[in-house]
Amino acid sequence: MSSEPLAADYRTLIANSQSLIIASSSESGVAEVSYAPFLDYQNTFYIYVSQLARHTGNMLQQRRASIMFIEPEAEAANPFARRRLVLECAVDEIEKLEATYAQLLDMLQDRFGETVAVLRVLADFHLLALTPVRGQYVAGFGKAFSIHVENGVLLPASQ
Repeated sequence: MSSEPLAADYRTLIANSQSLIIASSSESGVAEVSYAPFLDYQNTFYIYVSQLARHTGNMLQQRRASIMFIEPEAEAANPFARRRLVLECAVDEIEKLEATYAQLLDMLQDRFGETVAVLRVLADFHLLALTPVRGQYVAGFGKAFSIHVENGVLLPASQ
């Protein structure tokens, strides 16, 4: 079975999503789950999140998170076999003085509209870059693949 159609399938899952699910861990090891709207740009996912949210503090402290994209329940043939993509990510903050900061926020604003314009003036928001370091795509029962994150190639999960 060629993995090329499946690679296109997981990319479509990302393209059809406006937000991603975030799993982060507190300093004491407590798992936290949240979500954030995102911008997919140059193999990195950018999120603009408030420091008042626990997941923001977790990611700034731990510098890692997992993110998930999952097939909507209404589209799934079987709720036990929903298509899903999980990516382990390195987390970096894009500082306000960095050259790309304004450009990335402009792109987020183009994607999500005036809400981003309102959030931009709030001091508690941070622009985070989530760069995949490892990933897995599950396309259904018995269809689990590891992702080579640099080129998107899928390999059977056992490799």
